[in-house]
Amino acid sequence: MAHGSIDRPSLIDRRKFLALAGTGAAAALVGCDSYGPRRFQSAISTAERGNERVERLLFRHRSEDRIPGGARLAGDAFPQYFVSDTVPMWDEATRGVWHLEVSGAVRRPLSLSLDDLQKMPRIAQSVDHYCVEGWSARAQWIGVRVSELARAAGVTNDAQYVDFQSFDSDYHESWDMDSAMHHQTLVAYAMDGRYLGAGHGAPARLHSPVKLGYKNTKYLTSVVFMPARNGGYWSDRGYEWYGGT
Repeated sequence: MAHGSIDRPSLIDRRKFLALAGTGAAAALVGCDSYGPRRFQSAISTAERGNERVERLLFRHRSEDRIPGGARLAGDAFPQYFVSDTVPMWDEATRGVWHLEVSGAVRRPLSLSLDDLQKMPRIAQSVDHYCVEGWSARAQWIGVRVSELARAAGVTNDAQYVDFQSFDSDYHESWDMDSAMHHQTLVAYAMDGRYLGAGHGAPARLHSPVKLGYKNTKYLTSVVFMPARNGGYWSDRGYEWYGGT
């Protein structure tokens, strides 16, 4: 993944606690693009299940990621990341006008243009972005809460998970509903006061400080509410599914 670093000391104690809960061995074994040796899979799965239980217990829906007033944003140093061979770019000539589809366990499926998103309640927040590699970076994100999309689409009671899909090859990641509905989880269309550039997920991307960077799908095309989880690009390659910070 990309490189860059702005430290966030306030996470150190929590991450040490999670390591003590069983994440250390799992993180060491799944920190590469592979499923790991078969003899370790049972131990990895057990550690991950335990880790998820701990993370869910620690999660607080009204908790916030806060950065100090006047703190320096990463700006142009904010890392870029994608899995395609080249920077993904939406081509209107071949694909038509970009829309974000909101579907699945909803009463009113939505197809939202960028203009439509900008007409919805707007949130601007300066927060940290946390990478599984250990670095963090700060930016201001502007967009729409995923909870607002859920409200507009009329999410049904059987929606327990959300899959965020993209046009960056076959990239997607599914989330637990509580994290997706957190008030700092956005579908963002601007960063640091400017529309997203191609390197940061244009036209729109998911961003939330409650999940590690690989869970924050860029180049969004679909938000699908579901009764069951369905993995994800990195989750299917051995990375922790829950991926909380």
